[in-house]
Amino acid sequence: MSLKNRQSIITAKSLTRIYAVGDSEVVGINNVDLEIAAGEIVVIKGNSGSGKSTLLSLLAGLDCPTQGELTVADHDLNQCSEAQLTRFRREVIGMVFQSFNLLPTLNVLENASLPALLAGKSLAESQNHAIDLLDWLGLKARLTHLPAQLSGGEMQRTAIARALVNDPAIILADEPTGNLDSRNGQIVINLLVKLNRKWGRTVMIATHSNLADSLATVKIYLKDGMITKHT
Repeated sequence: MSLKNRQSIITAKSLTRIYAVGDSEVVGINNVDLEIAAGEIVVIKGNSGSGKSTLLSLLAGLDCPTQGELTVADHDLNQCSEAQLTRFRREVIGMVFQSFNLLPTLNVLENASLPALLAGKSLAESQNHAIDLLDWLGLKARLTHLPAQLSGGEMQRTAIARALVNDPAIILADEPTGNLDSRNGQIVINLLVKLNRKWGRTVMIATHSNLADSLATVKIYLKDGMITKHT
C-alpha cells in the first residue's frame, strides 16, 4: 500500500500550547496543522526551543493543548479522561528519551517488562515478551545487569525494548541519540527504522542529529513553535 493511501494516524488542527511563566506566556507550539499517515518515519528538526519536545509531549498525551484539535490513533486527546490518557500512553505510544529514564534499581529485564506489568499483563507474559525483544536487540546476555553496568548504547536499547513491550502503534523518540557517540547513535536510528520497516510502526524522531535524515519518509522543520517546512 502506498503512503498516500494509508490512513492518517495523527491529525492536528490549529494545535497550540502556551505555558504561563510568572506574569508572562511562553508559546511552545503555535497553531500547528499536521497530518501523518500510519507507517511513516518522521524526523522533526529544529533548534533548541523550537517546540520539538513540546510537540512529542502533546502527541504522547503527556501534555494537554491550550487550544486546537489533536487526534492520535483514533483517540481525541482533548476529550480523554485521565484514566483514558494513562491507558493511551501505555497501549498506543512507546516513548524513547535522550536520558534513557531507566529505573536504577531494576535490572534490564525488569525495566523492559515494567510497562506490560503496569498494563495488567502477567509476570510471565510480560517477561517472555521482554526477553524476545531484548534478544532481538542483542541484550540477552545483559538481562540481570543494572543500568549502571551498561554502556550508553545498551541503556538506549533497553529503553527501546521497554517502549515496545506493549506493542504500541507509534514510537516517539525525543533526541534518542543525544547521549550516544555517532556509532551507537546510528545503531539506535537503524533499530527505529527497522521497527518501521519490519512491523509497520509509525516512528517520529525529534533530533538535532542528521543520522536519520536520509531514512525519513517525512521531515518537519520547527521554528518558534511553528512548522516552517514539511516535506
